[in-house]
Amino acid sequence: MERNDLYQFSNSFRANSSSRWRDSGGYNVFSKSQREQENEDEEDLKWAAIERLPSVRKGLVTTSDGKMANVDITKLGPEQRKHLMDRLIKHAEKDNESFLLKVRERLDRVGIEIPKLEVRFEHLKVKAEAYIGSRALPSFFNFFINYLESILYGLHLLSSRKKHLSILRDVSGIIRPCRMTLLLGPPSSGKTTLLLALAGKLDRDLEFSGRVTYNGHEMDDFVPQRTAAYIGQHDVHIPEMTVRETIAFSARCQGVGPRFEMLAELSKREKAANITPDPDIDVFMKATSVAGKETSVLTDYILKILGLEICADTMVGNELIRGVSGGQKKRVTTGEMLAGPAKLLLMDEISTGLDSSTTYQIVKSLRQFVHILNGTAFISLLQPAPETYDLFDDIILLSDGHIVYQGPREHVLEFFESIGFKCPTRKGVADFLQEVTSRKDQRQYWTQADKDYSFVTVEQFVEAFQSFHVGKGLQNDLATPFIKNERDTQLLTTKNYGVRKMELLKVCFSKEMLLMKRNSFLYIFKLVQLLVMAVIGSTVFLRTEMHKGTPTDGIIQTGAAFFSVFMIMFNGLAEISMVVFKLPVFFKQRDSLFYPAWAYAIPTCLLKIPISFLEVGLWVVMTYYPMGMDPSIIRFLKQLLLLLLLNQMSSALFRLIAAMGREMTVTSTLSAFFLLVLFANCGYILSRDEVKKWWIWGYWASPMMYAQNAIAANEFLGDSWNKVIPLANEKLGVLVLKARGCFAKAYWYWIGVGALLGFVLVFNLFYTLALTFLNPLKESRSLKSEDERNEEDDKSGVHAPPQPKGSDTEQLKSKAELDRKKGMILPFEPHCITFEEVVYSVDMPQEMKAQGVTEDRLLLLRGITGAFRPGVLTALMGVSGAGKTTLMDVLAGRKTGGYIEGSIKVSGFPKTQETFARISGYCEQADIHSPHLTVHESVLYSAWLRLAPEVNSETRKMFVKEVMELVELNAWGQALVGLPGVNGLSLEQRKRLTIAVELVANPSIIFMDEPTSGLDARAAAIVMRIVRKTVDTGRTVVCTIHQPGIDIFEAFDELLLMKQGGQEIYVGPLGHNSCELIKYFEGIEGVSKIKDGYNPSTWMLEISTAAQEMALGVDFAAVYKNSELYKRNKALIEQLNMPSPGAKELHFSTQYSQSFLSQFLACLWKQRCLYWRNTEYTAVRFFFTTIIALMFGTMFWKVGSKRGRRQDLFNAMGSMYAAVLFIGVQNASSIQPVVNVERTVFYREKAARMYSPMAYAFAQVAIELPYILVQTVTYGIIVYPLMAFEWSGARFFWYLFFAYFTFLFFTFFGMMSVAITPNYHIAGIISTAFYAIWNLFIGFLVPRTKIPIWWRWNYWVCPLAWSLYGLTVSQFGEVEDVLDTGETTKDFLKSYFGFRHEFVGVVAVVMVGWAVVFAFLFAVFIKILDFQHR
Repeated sequence: MERNDLYQFSNSFRANSSSRWRDSGGYNVFSKSQREQENEDEEDLKWAAIERLPSVRKGLVTTSDGKMANVDITKLGPEQRKHLMDRLIKHAEKDNESFLLKVRERLDRVGIEIPKLEVRFEHLKVKAEAYIGSRALPSFFNFFINYLESILYGLHLLSSRKKHLSILRDVSGIIRPCRMTLLLGPPSSGKTTLLLALAGKLDRDLEFSGRVTYNGHEMDDFVPQRTAAYIGQHDVHIPEMTVRETIAFSARCQGVGPRFEMLAELSKREKAANITPDPDIDVFMKATSVAGKETSVLTDYILKILGLEICADTMVGNELIRGVSGGQKKRVTTGEMLAGPAKLLLMDEISTGLDSSTTYQIVKSLRQFVHILNGTAFISLLQPAPETYDLFDDIILLSDGHIVYQGPREHVLEFFESIGFKCPTRKGVADFLQEVTSRKDQRQYWTQADKDYSFVTVEQFVEAFQSFHVGKGLQNDLATPFIKNERDTQLLTTKNYGVRKMELLKVCFSKEMLLMKRNSFLYIFKLVQLLVMAVIGSTVFLRTEMHKGTPTDGIIQTGAAFFSVFMIMFNGLAEISMVVFKLPVFFKQRDSLFYPAWAYAIPTCLLKIPISFLEVGLWVVMTYYPMGMDPSIIRFLKQLLLLLLLNQMSSALFRLIAAMGREMTVTSTLSAFFLLVLFANCGYILSRDEVKKWWIWGYWASPMMYAQNAIAANEFLGDSWNKVIPLANEKLGVLVLKARGCFAKAYWYWIGVGALLGFVLVFNLFYTLALTFLNPLKESRSLKSEDERNEEDDKSGVHAPPQPKGSDTEQLKSKAELDRKKGMILPFEPHCITFEEVVYSVDMPQEMKAQGVTEDRLLLLRGITGAFRPGVLTALMGVSGAGKTTLMDVLAGRKTGGYIEGSIKVSGFPKTQETFARISGYCEQADIHSPHLTVHESVLYSAWLRLAPEVNSETRKMFVKEVMELVELNAWGQALVGLPGVNGLSLEQRKRLTIAVELVANPSIIFMDEPTSGLDARAAAIVMRIVRKTVDTGRTVVCTIHQPGIDIFEAFDELLLMKQGGQEIYVGPLGHNSCELIKYFEGIEGVSKIKDGYNPSTWMLEISTAAQEMALGVDFAAVYKNSELYKRNKALIEQLNMPSPGAKELHFSTQYSQSFLSQFLACLWKQRCLYWRNTEYTAVRFFFTTIIALMFGTMFWKVGSKRGRRQDLFNAMGSMYAAVLFIGVQNASSIQPVVNVERTVFYREKAARMYSPMAYAFAQVAIELPYILVQTVTYGIIVYPLMAFEWSGARFFWYLFFAYFTFLFFTFFGMMSVAITPNYHIAGIISTAFYAIWNLFIGFLVPRTKIPIWWRWNYWVCPLAWSLYGLTVSQFGEVEDVLDTGETTKDFLKSYFGFRHEFVGVVAVVMVGWAVVFAFLFAVFIKILDFQHR
């Protein structure tokens, strides 16, 4: 468990070790001057000397035949490590404590004392700046206003409009060693901020004041990241690595600390005292002191303690890669930091996603470590069960930035009782503590009947604590200075890294090689894609068609050379996503000082070189000779070298862009900007002679320019072009080079090679610097001012009517009785649902068939029978794998696959999914909502689409208001929903919103999947209060729930309990204080009685496990089937299956509540709100287009007015080519993540029968029309005059028309690519392949007249070709100006490109057709394809 428990003792021995291992300067060791004078060579020699000690490297290990052998510890194999761990810790929950005690006894025997670490924080204040109110909501205008304001504020021309919000308010306290300290507090109380402040990891943008000391030392005196391990809430891991590899990598990076020294001293003392240590303990301690091993005994120990052995060799995974469960991932996050040598554990909500028994086991292991090995632990938990709460020694209760209580757990209830608040008997203490400071919850705990209750504020609690005896003791302790000890140098290291830097580089190399192997599919896919393009390109520019007799032939050959440059350059684009997706893990590990940034950067750069050799080698082999390049082998090799360097430069550039952008939306915009600058200034789109003086820097700074000039010089100065044509004074190759504005000197090849090599080095250097100095982009969260929060609380706080005393459960139910049948604006018809012998199976997985299973189907539910009734709250429970959610999905009709058998009836009639979806609601565990809607808009939208059409607008609004009040969301009506874990609403608020959007549909039956999952105790209580209110309106409500607290469990009326394998073992009432449930199970022979005060739900799950069934020799499913309870349930089902007199089967005249037009208008209204607030998409796209327009306008200054040469036409067409390609691709790329996020919401709404998929798709298409129109007009108004195209109304209209439909079909193509793929990552890969093909057949690199006949069909099906055709002929198709070659512009376009002006109408129709086709395909695919598998 804890990092290495062992490390701790390692520190201890130094107190008594020989002086050569100690720094005699005591705590002055922290002075900067001394730190700078450390001699690393001497340190290396010391380590080497210790490693040579035979007693440290050798140990007695039990062999497979049971004999003892003296083996080299550094060479322990997996089997030997496994046998060792099995002997030391057979069962983690039973043997860990005895193992740690043996380690402690070994140290105590020779007088080695384990040092302790005490953390003090005094007068901590943390403040943040944020916009509040409407300015906090993102919008198209706010985006630009906020940026402008920040610029003016930075120039001191404007004061900041942001408000100061206090997070921590003058808090002080002590985290004591050898004690477990629990941090509790309601949401937004400042728990995470306090933990980060103690770890030295606070955001630099926060205002911080106060003092934090470790054993009396200021945090500037040492490296806090090496002493404190902060374990955060978010599980950020590399998905392609296994659990074992993840923890082992962490252990290798963080090092073994001073355990080598400890073992040397320990061995020395044991030898002097003639003590023989326990062989297994000795081998373990030696093995955990071995640095650099890929997997170690320490890794195996952590896996065992955290219960991760079962998934040790499973990939961690993510949404794309199947991996471990959420709870297991949370344990990996914990284990990753335990593998290091830090002394202080700061753990932030480590129990999220874990069941209570797993949390209990982990906390118990931590407690053993802390108590036995003198550790220090400060742990924040969301919803600790009573048995977990009792494991802690001290409690810190935080509320509204104040510490309300800090001290021993035993005195916390005494403190609150002294003020007048008492915890009910069947209430968890942790739950009570988190609610007692809340306005809404405080009154119920008031016990002084002789005094009138008035709300006790947090400030009053703080004042009372200071006069409480525990508070006085704390003040005295803080006033007494900590006595520094020279042994503190053992704990508070001044070195940044725990391993030598070359070793860290080696570790990072091995990790990167592993990831390349795991991602081999990506590299293979890239290679295949490149080879396909090589085949297409080499057959388009086939040597038999590539003549070398005229300058025109040279222009075509230049296009072939540019195509190679383009493909190799853009092949590096894949680096962007690969780098961005790994950056969160990198930032976490860098900030935890796993390794320096350069150790991470160097392997990512060097290991891509062999890939470049392979890709470029195959490209050149497949294209050089088929494209008719110069046959000289020297020139072949020179092109190979050039493209290899270009490939490396491209990869380095995109890595740098990814490291600068740090987020996909920003990075894609940045990459498009940089590519455009490089692309437009490469000398091919716009020749060097035409580059304006204000852009000449861009020409000389473009790596593509050097590549294009070098590849052109290599080709056209070869023998193939070494001839003089009639009427020319220079060689043909020189003429071509000069015509295209390239340098006609041979040495330009070597200038290009040298420049590309320089760019490779510079970009990689800046990539490393970006990784070193840049931090993750800030995450915004919705904030409310204190006044708003107080106003919300006041609504049902101080002025609330007195509530009855008693348990939470009693209050929930009694309050419900008061509200019962209060009535709602819209009536509904109550319905019950019954089900008999429900069986659900799926096709047998191939993995199980491979193991010898012969059945065709795997049974997940086995004959489930039960009934859910109106006004009754039913809990659906069972251990993991019992089938709770599966049963709910089957009953709700949410399964998309599998085989369902059995009878399901609604109010006595067979269930029909089409009608059932109209009267039911389903609250998913994931809380899926559109992130850019407000809370009120989300509820209103659901009501608009799901209520009956006869409900008028006014009634609908009143009903929405009533539902908002019911779920207590009124105060948050204008808050943005946001993305889970990123911004917006808290988890608990999301749960309430999920309930609201279903309740507003006025359903009769509501299914709720884990409504309290991931919530703290207070938030869970709030959600259950909402659920109870919902039930007491007379609805049928069913909830799956995962090991709730006593009060939440007993808020339910009935229970359906399942065991592993999908069988029911109890279906019936709970009774008062769960008496009916307890009576049933205690009536089964052999079942142990429940202890007083024990949680019935925990007891029920513990006594019904498979292990207990085997121990008792009973089958609980069979016991239930033979019970009186089962017979009563069957009778009840028969009764409910009889329709009441006059009842009719459910029927609706239409498939959806609203007409298709209403559905479309509602979806369009929602999309309008989403687009207006999604500034990362709409505002950034508008800003990007404006910048690109200004760049193009100044780059291609007045190209439209120059018509004297062919090159002038090429330059004008180049501006059109670059514009449609870059802005179009940017449009397609930026829409993909937007559609992907909304598609997840679409799946939920489609399942609820809110609308037709076609209405949704058409609304998504329609909302783009005005935004792209604004984009096109902005672009056209800027570019058209700057490029000096002819000012004619018709020509300007055609320019805007073709640009508009080009941007439109690109956007629709991006939407369609998401609709046909599971996620936008794959959509991006597929899109890139299309862009490459379109670029080749656009008609610019090689005109249609020069494309081989067998590929010409591809020109006509290339949408971009029509765009370029339309733009060109609309501007130049009628121009009769004579060119330098003697032909008119019109004739040249016709003979060279095959463009005819009279064809412009057809082109316009085809352009509209492409937009319609892609929009229609998006609608069709979004309707028929469903990538959500349930």
